[in-house]
Amino acid sequence: MAKKINGKEYEAWSKDELIKEIVKIKSTTYGLVWHRDLPEEKIDILINPDARTPNELFPNEMAGKPFPVLKEVKGKAIESDKSKLVNLLIEGDNYHSLAVLNFTHREAVDLIYIDPPYNTGNNDFIYNDKLVDKEDSFRHSKWLSFMEKRLKLARFLLKDTGVIFISIDDNEQAPLKMLCDEIFGDKNFIGMFKWNRVAKAPSLSNSIRTKHEYILAYYKETRIELFGKSSYNTQGPLWHLPNKRVSLNFPAGSLKIKQTFKKGDYGGSYKVELLDDIIETDGYNKNDVRIVAHSAWSQRKIDEYIKDGFTFEIKKTPATVYTTLNSEGNFIAPSDLITKMECGVETNTDASDALKIMGIPFDSPKPVSLIKYLINMATHDNKSATILDFFAGSGTTGHAVLEANKDGGTRSFILCTNNGDEKSEHKIASDICLPRIKKAINGYKNQKGEKVEGLGGNLKYYKTDFVEAEPTDKNKRKLVKESTDMLCILENAFELVSETPEFKIFKNTDKYVGVIFYEEAIEDYKKAIRTHLKNNV
Repeated sequence: MAKKINGKEYEAWSKDELIKEIVKIKSTTYGLVWHRDLPEEKIDILINPDARTPNELFPNEMAGKPFPVLKEVKGKAIESDKSKLVNLLIEGDNYHSLAVLNFTHREAVDLIYIDPPYNTGNNDFIYNDKLVDKEDSFRHSKWLSFMEKRLKLARFLLKDTGVIFISIDDNEQAPLKMLCDEIFGDKNFIGMFKWNRVAKAPSLSNSIRTKHEYILAYYKETRIELFGKSSYNTQGPLWHLPNKRVSLNFPAGSLKIKQTFKKGDYGGSYKVELLDDIIETDGYNKNDVRIVAHSAWSQRKIDEYIKDGFTFEIKKTPATVYTTLNSEGNFIAPSDLITKMECGVETNTDASDALKIMGIPFDSPKPVSLIKYLINMATHDNKSATILDFFAGSGTTGHAVLEANKDGGTRSFILCTNNGDEKSEHKIASDICLPRIKKAINGYKNQKGEKVEGLGGNLKYYKTDFVEAEPTDKNKRKLVKESTDMLCILENAFELVSETPEFKIFKNTDKYVGVIFYEEAIEDYKKAIRTHLKNNV
């Protein structure tokens, strides 16, 4: 029987319709063309025109309110130190949270970690308000559609040098790898880590006793590597270049650089300066580029190379991540096996015990030490990294960021999670994630009666809301008013210093931010801002 799409068999399609379908098929990797039989105009087109069916339905869209915004819940803010950055907790469907973050944090996130539903068929994955069980013939397609839309939005949030880590188990590991190869590119695949989630594998299994889960890791963009030889004719270390300011559009081996390395203040790493006047190339244009490069070689050997200099050849290759593991503090490539013995990373049992001591009810949390390990691996030279988790659950990622800042860092986090459904015993965002982060920031007494010191920090709590799509003047003004909190997040200015029906003025430590709702109020706004500037000189 011929396939029907939009009620028409292939034989009845026009040439343009056939070409369009062929382009869709050829644009996917591994034949990942899951169930697109609904008309395109019904596929979330107001928020994500590239979404594929099965169509995920949202009540706000059906009600004619497709545009998500954020509203702060004032009574849930946490403030321990005004001089510190503000972290964010967003309550709502993470699809809408990601859409909003594409306004406030596009290409601003250094690291994403997520622990999505594993789609085991055991009441862990809800699609269109219904649990997806093992007998659902669209089980994997629904999960892929659900993940694809969110990962596409998430990719826009990563800096070009950003990294994403995704926890998963055997149920969707293979489909997820293919999906991520399509979204991020298979050349940007860093590796698949195996995390020792339990100390001892279950003994009641009828097949394999499983001890591990997986963590997929991808760069947003392909990195470049320098391969060098010294005059000793010895293969030099690999030096990794963030690709933000370096073109990838040249054939392998076409660019050669002669340069003496200069030691940088990075503890076991070296800063490389590549200057225009030392580049020998054919038609390759580049700006002055500064690269932080990391090596697993000993200090003595690197000093020899620095003294001697290198001739380098740039090639496009898959990149690698580094972490400080050895006693000398050098950066070395991590093992693909993450264990307690080798990496100091705890198990699910340890994480559950830690939450019980905090008095937080939550099943199967990830351990703080796991997320800290990933943070150190991907951002070891960036103590001001921005870290996102849009399947935040109990808030482990936020807790891990606060712990990581014990080294004097100013890392910040964004957590996105829903509040569960009406049948949930606990509201995830407000009853689990928020109390945990509050205890981590302010300190608490554990169930043993012992005082645990707070880690410090600030948090603002937001909910997703929606505005109408009809382009009337009334709706445009409403959109501006409803977007005020998002503008404050964008500008990192949260202190309200002036408010009228026509405008609001906010400030942070070094600037004022004004939001004007009516064009006629511009002159009044100017007077108000002049007054504030005069009084705060």
